[in-house]
Amino acid sequence: MLSAPDPARFFAPSREILAGADIAVGHLEWPHTERGQVCVVDIPAPANPPGHLDAVADAGFDVVTMAGNHMFDQGPYGVADSIAAVRARGMEPVGAGMTVEEARRPAVVSRDGLTFGFLSYNAVGPRESWATPVKAGVAPVRVINHYELDVASPGSAPAEFTSLDQETEAAMRADIAALAAVVDVVCVSVHKGMGFVHAKLATYERPLARAAVDAGADVVIGHHAHILRGVEVYRGRPIFHGISHFVPAYTAETDPLGRHGTRPRPRNAPSLDFFTPDPGRAPFPFPRDSRHTMIARVTVDRDGVVEAGFVPCLLDTDAIPVPRSGADADATVDYVERITRDAGLSAEFVRRAGHVTFLDRERTWA
Repeated sequence: MLSAPDPARFFAPSREILAGADIAVGHLEWPHTERGQVCVVDIPAPANPPGHLDAVADAGFDVVTMAGNHMFDQGPYGVADSIAAVRARGMEPVGAGMTVEEARRPAVVSRDGLTFGFLSYNAVGPRESWATPVKAGVAPVRVINHYELDVASPGSAPAEFTSLDQETEAAMRADIAALAAVVDVVCVSVHKGMGFVHAKLATYERPLARAAVDAGADVVIGHHAHILRGVEVYRGRPIFHGISHFVPAYTAETDPLGRHGTRPRPRNAPSLDFFTPDPGRAPFPFPRDSRHTMIARVTVDRDGVVEAGFVPCLLDTDAIPVPRSGADADATVDYVERITRDAGLSAEFVRRAGHVTFLDRERTWA
């Protein structure tokens, strides 16, 4: 999220790690355009300068996933200009397009004789964000909500159940299977999960991630909740259920809580007042646990995943992500272990120099 001036400073502590990867992948949360128009009412993201994407390219990113709930917030120009700005800087966009066919089209990158395919989907809405055969937007996986009142007290809060829409799940599976047939490694990125909720996964999340693996994905990466989620291994493939945000470069005017600046909040926008933001020098409209974040780290060869894990990071009081190692990383690693356990996921962690592993070829935990 790149609204703040001089966005390159947010990548300075992590640039060496990102640039050292054979392929670095990041998710672009907000549109970048100079001609956008607000087209949604669910806390619309601002129109950010396309020039701010220089910082992303300079940090070493190669692929940019774009299927998220905010990518259509500035309308079709926001989608088109963001895609063009990403491509102009030598990065590969995926997950958004001027039609749903374009949004579902994979990005393919080759390195050292291996081919890597990337797909990106949005499972959280809003409906306005979804691309159609005649409308710009992002590749959707629709989630169905069902409510049941479990107590004999009308008006009480119902239990909520979520499940995957069969049509869009089938489309995702078909995309993954087709891609897996022509590349060596498939990575699927999914915008999913409940914002700011500790550990808990909605009932659709594990079936969605596992459907991607069953269709041929080697790696599944989740994001959206602005807080970390647990990790697991399924059929020997790593699933990161939520890697949080990495660069929340807000200004006072783009604070989604609307507590600063003059940007109005729509009347029907969801309330974010159920938590207390953690104070710092820079705007950070999120709870303290949201300062924990990570760089997902996966090593592969022709036979598949060799090792999967993460580099623990912590957002400092300037909202800059700082990679941690040794004893400095303990708080974040302990947090990831705790939320993994609290979510009922099974993973065993091995702390290594500079990163943490939860899967290797010699030993897997399913």
